[in-house]
Amino acid sequence: MVGQAPYHMEFPGTIALSSETMQRVYFEAAQSLIRHGFRRFILFSSHTGNQHVTRFVVDRINQETAAIAVDLGDAIESMATPGTAGSQPTPQPFDRHSGVGETSSALYLFPSLVALEKAERATLTLPASLNRMLPEVKAGDAAASLVFLAEGLKPKETGKGTSAAEMSTTGVWSERDPREATAEQGRRMTEAFVDGAVRFIERWKQLRPQPPR
Repeated sequence: MVGQAPYHMEFPGTIALSSETMQRVYFEAAQSLIRHGFRRFILFSSHTGNQHVTRFVVDRINQETAAIAVDLGDAIESMATPGTAGSQPTPQPFDRHSGVGETSSALYLFPSLVALEKAERATLTLPASLNRMLPEVKAGDAAASLVFLAEGLKPKETGKGTSAAEMSTTGVWSERDPREATAEQGRRMTEAFVDGAVRFIERWKQLRPQPPR
């Protein structure tokens, strides 16, 4: 968990690293690889809440070194097929932090670490401001989602009233029951993610072929 330690420590067993620490680890690892001749980097953050750290490091690599970097989430999004003009996504149950989607991925990628029988449906208590936005978030409104996530799941010390423990009885941020998760759902999501990554890498090589070493 990235934050300003000791933020996000409301549930037993959780640990936190400051965003500054994470940035230094990523950037200095890249610097080491650059010295060995690496010139292209794709940074993958498996936790959406850390995407701003990843993008900051991507920009530092591009601005301060001879290498080129991109964020994998942005890369995959660039390969998405545009939807039909004027079409609206079907509203879906709210399911984000540690919900059915993330649990399904865990069941597929590292099933031995998942004790699904211990999972339980969380009771959510969102601040009124977020609760009013929730229908638009579920309907796929990108602006509503951006504002919603800017405020949601923030440390208790900020006073926003949106920390994990303040909004969820278990830390799970989902209207769904995590026990609905399946490894098959995880497999489909993982394969779609990998397919998008591969297509972007192939496109990158077309646009900027690697010079001979």
